[in-house]
Amino acid sequence: MDFKDKINLNKLPQHIAIIMDGNGRWAKQQGEERIFGHENGVKSVRETVEAAAELGIQYLTLYAFSTENWNRPKEEVMALMQLLVHTISAETKTLNENKIRLQAIGDLKSLPQDCLHELNEAIENTKNNSRTTLVLALSYSSRWEIVNAVKQIAQQIENKTLSASQISEETINSFLCTASMPEPELMIRTSGEHRISNFLLWQLAYSEFYFTEKLWPDFRKNDFYEAILEYQNRERRFGKTSEQLIS
Repeated sequence: MDFKDKINLNKLPQHIAIIMDGNGRWAKQQGEERIFGHENGVKSVRETVEAAAELGIQYLTLYAFSTENWNRPKEEVMALMQLLVHTISAETKTLNENKIRLQAIGDLKSLPQDCLHELNEAIENTKNNSRTTLVLALSYSSRWEIVNAVKQIAQQIENKTLSASQISEETINSFLCTASMPEPELMIRTSGEHRISNFLLWQLAYSEFYFTEKLWPDFRKNDFYEAILEYQNRERRFGKTSEQLIS
């Protein structure tokens, strides 16, 4: 079934976040090393980004590498970093052709220098694109992000440029990595796992969650469309009653 034609283009989420899970398990099913799954997951990234741009999704955030992933075997981490550098370099031209802007969130200073260099170069080369913003969460964890925000707020209080009584949700929002973005209305996770794994804990407070059994390398455009259609068929109340939404 083709789900794209059923999507209401007037009710699109502005921001979709995705936990791309299942690369390792997919590779194991093929009798290959884990990196084989990551390599094949690149095609799923490409298809999903294209689908988002074609529909007009403003922001697409992909959980590409968490701070916890640094604890994986060194060989896998190094292979992932090399794959990331190669992919960013290879895809920059396509991003520009499709008017897609690249951004990144996370503890980016912890990335290897060659990776950070390629990332910054791609961000600079695509900064004037305005069709869709692709956000890579790299060396990212939400607890790290929140702690980092608290430290910055505490520093402002120490410097007497902010008082405790002035702290609000907007204050905290302004110190998060996603300060310039709308909060995700839809979060997708592949591979059948039903958790958010330290991803955008603050930002996902009112997001709709969509879980699919598909492993990430098998995720295609139609799967993305299906998730959006499911999102559009839900009632989002934000603490109100159904009757209040109607009236």
